[in-house]
Parts: sequence; structure tokens; C-alpha cells
Amino acid sequence: MLTIDNVHKTFFAGTVNERRALAGVSLRLEEGDFLTVIGSNGAGKSTILNTISGTLIPDSGTVRVDDHDVTRLPEHKRARYLSRVFQDPMKGSSPTMTVEQNMAIAYQRGKSRGLVPGLTGARRTLFREKLASLELGLENRLGAKVGLLSGGQRQALSLLMATFSEPRILLLDEHTAALDPQRADLVSRLTGEIVAEQGLTTVMVTHNMEQALRLGNRLIMMHEGRILFELDDEQKRSMTVPGLLEQFRRLQPGAGQDAFDDATLFESVKTDDGR
Repeated sequence: MLTIDNVHKTFFAGTVNERRALAGVSLRLEEGDFLTVIGSNGAGKSTILNTISGTLIPDSGTVRVDDHDVTRLPEHKRARYLSRVFQDPMKGSSPTMTVEQNMAIAYQRGKSRGLVPGLTGARRTLFREKLASLELGLENRLGAKVGLLSGGQRQALSLLMATFSEPRILLLDEHTAALDPQRADLVSRLTGEIVAEQGLTTVMVTHNMEQALRLGNRLIMMHEGRILFELDDEQKRSMTVPGLLEQFRRLQPGAGQDAFDDATLFESVKTDDGR
């Protein structure tokens, strides 16, 4: 389905700022897999996501979607296979357009545009039904400017719109990181429901270890451009956040907890305390 084979990426090669972002990463996702990606700062999490999306072209190696080699395909052409939700709630939608206008554009993504109305009665009914499933009251705000929505509402809307085109692969780029805990939990729950309902093949980068264990059927931890280890569905169900940290320390001596950012450590402490 999605195959990443021996991918390398180095930034600022040949300079004093040279940084190896990916060092021979290989990965294969089957149809319907939901992979969560965690790791230390600078581990290569965003780089692997950008390599899949086409934002970055690898120095070597291949990226394939189904039987298509998309390694050197530009981002706008790769969009036919992919949808992405970004960390920033301000991305993925137009703040000056209404909810229904944004949804109409997303609905036509990947389809032949032609000279047809973007908004019809049937489509408004569909949009209301989809929005009602979010349980945020947005089905009653089709005419509201998206810029007036809260961050959580906007991110939930972006998630919904990203799945309209029935993408082969859904990319989630720390899509709850900028939200307050309550809204983050809401969007996280909606993510699990939407992905399961549509059977979407998904790659989610997150700094939240608890979220990474709760969502999806596979998990990888990255460090310094490499995949340190992988957990399958059964292993994920029995793993804990302290267990993940201990696994990291065991495989990467000397790195310890300092390799993780404050938000990740907060999730670890919260899980240990039970609060």
C-alpha cells in the first residue's frame, strides 16, 4: 500500500550545519494500517511525513503508493493520493470563507471541477450530516466564517474535510498539539472514529505518547533519523508510557528523558501519577 524503501535525507550536506534527518528508513503499511510515529526532537518524524507528502524529495531511496513510484512526484501531483491535517488549526481551511464554502472546495478535491455549482441543496444536507457527527454544533453554522471558529472546531473541520476525497493515505502532523487538553482529547477521539469508519490508511506524527498508544494498530519510535523499534497492535495494547521511555533508554543509552520535549514528558508524568 505505502512502501518506503531505504530512504535517506540530509540537510545542508557538506557544510558545518550538515544534519542527517533520515538514515536508511524502510517501512511498509498495508491497507487500513494506522501508524503512530513518536520520537525525540529532531528524530526525523516530520521529515518522514514530508517525504511521504512530497514536501521533501529524498536524497536516495523510494516511496511507493500502491504500484506507483511517487518518490520524485511533486507535492501537488501527489495530492491525488494523500490528504493532510497540520498542527496549526489555521492551516487547511480559509478563514475568510464560510464553513460550507470550505467544505465545498474540499468536496471537489481530486474531482473534475467543470462548470457545476459548488453548493447545492443536496450538498448542504450532506455537509450538515457530516458536521453533526462532530457533535460541535457546526451543522448550524454553515454560513459562519471559519476564522470565527475556535481552534478545536477548526481542527475538527479540517479533519473532516481531509477525508472527503477518500484519500489513499491520511497524514496527521501533530494535529492536536496546538489545542488545549479538552479540545485535543475531542479531536483525538474524532480521529479514531473517522479513521475506523472509513478504514483509512493513516500515518500520525505525535509528541504525545499516550495518544500514540491509544490510537492506531502500529507504532514506531524514531531517533536520529532511524527507526529504533516498532510495536504491532498486540504489543501496543500492553505497552505503557513509562515502558516506552524505558525502551528508548535501553536502545539509546545516554539519551534518557532529556531527548524528549516538555509536552512528551508531561504526558509521561501524567500517566505515572494517574491524573
